[in-house]
Amino acid sequence: MKRDLGDLALFGGHASFLQQIHVGRPNRIDRARLFDRLSWALDNEWLTNNGPLAREFEERVADMVGVGNCVATCNATVALQLLAHATELTGEVIMPSLTFAATAHAVRWLGLEPVFCDIDPRTGCLDHVAVAAAITPRTSAVFGVHLWGRPCDVNALEKVTADAGLRLFFDAAHAIGCTSQGRPVGRFGHAEVFSFHATKVVNAFEGGAIVTDDDDLAHRVRSLANFGFGLHSPSAAGGTNAKMSEASAAMGLTSLDAFPEVARHNQANYEQYCGELARIPGLSVIDFAPDERHNYQYVIVEIDPDVTGLHRDLLVDLLRAENVVAQRYFSPACHQLEPYRSRQQFQLPHTERLSARVLALPTGSAISREDIRRVCNIVRLAVSRGFELTARWQQQPGPDGQSVVAPG
Repeated sequence: MKRDLGDLALFGGHASFLQQIHVGRPNRIDRARLFDRLSWALDNEWLTNNGPLAREFEERVADMVGVGNCVATCNATVALQLLAHATELTGEVIMPSLTFAATAHAVRWLGLEPVFCDIDPRTGCLDHVAVAAAITPRTSAVFGVHLWGRPCDVNALEKVTADAGLRLFFDAAHAIGCTSQGRPVGRFGHAEVFSFHATKVVNAFEGGAIVTDDDDLAHRVRSLANFGFGLHSPSAAGGTNAKMSEASAAMGLTSLDAFPEVARHNQANYEQYCGELARIPGLSVIDFAPDERHNYQYVIVEIDPDVTGLHRDLLVDLLRAENVVAQRYFSPACHQLEPYRSRQQFQLPHTERLSARVLALPTGSAISREDIRRVCNIVRLAVSRGFELTARWQQQPGPDGQSVVAPG
């Protein structure tokens, strides 16, 4: 365990972990059950094209969420695009900038214009007041993002969009198994999109899904995902191939089997992080509403550099030297990235402030209590002596022999 700054790998000490631990490691599943499903698919000789495993996966996700329709796709990015095509969106789409770039890229790829909106600083999700102010005659939809599994203010966004006659969709990539006001995420707006990427709490190797109670929308999405076959009226784009394979569905079903245990393990991890990082000035663990259900997929900490003397980016570098790969979720924010940064200037102070101060720590079923104890030991030491640590780092000679400059 680290007791002094000189023990840190950043200053020449031994790394706390022999091998990297990192955010987004796949959760453990019953491999025998997965292989049984894969063998069954091979014996069945039906490997794609809406096979029985893909249909079973859709049924289970729909039942879990409590909606009438689930359309499984090869990934979540194309699911967002299918929604945009199916509803014939045009012009501008309002969304948060504090999200993974795929949310913005998905609509821009179709020729739509992402309009980035500021967040509620308490939740990190879209601020409905800012959304209302951003609506123009060119706006056709709003995409909310349930950041880190914490749901948007669904009621407020539904009122704003209904009053303006706009479509409302949610990127629920982080939020399967979570609730808002006791209702499962997946039942809000006109439709929601889940991600089943390998890093997610439920994974299908790579996959996504659109969930909705709108039968006509589900039919149109399903047809567009299968080259446009079966559409009542043709799409100008024709269609695409966005179907989920049987191999992905086998993994998705097996991951759904494991979900209750994974969520319990994640909650225990989250509670341990909260306990070990409590009462440290300038550091807080992002909380979850105690009366809602969560998947606890992310452990997000916020660092106040004014109080700690430590910038988030230096803490990330320090952890990586210890073989702890934390992640900046999400930094830079989308409006600070190309191709958006040079096209339009957005004033998003809450987004920029939170984006610069948060990081995700490793969790999931592959992370042990001892792993967390060691990670927290590093974080406590670094944060509690942040001013001294930063000054020492600034005095370190860089590759050119000059002192390095700390971030911030």
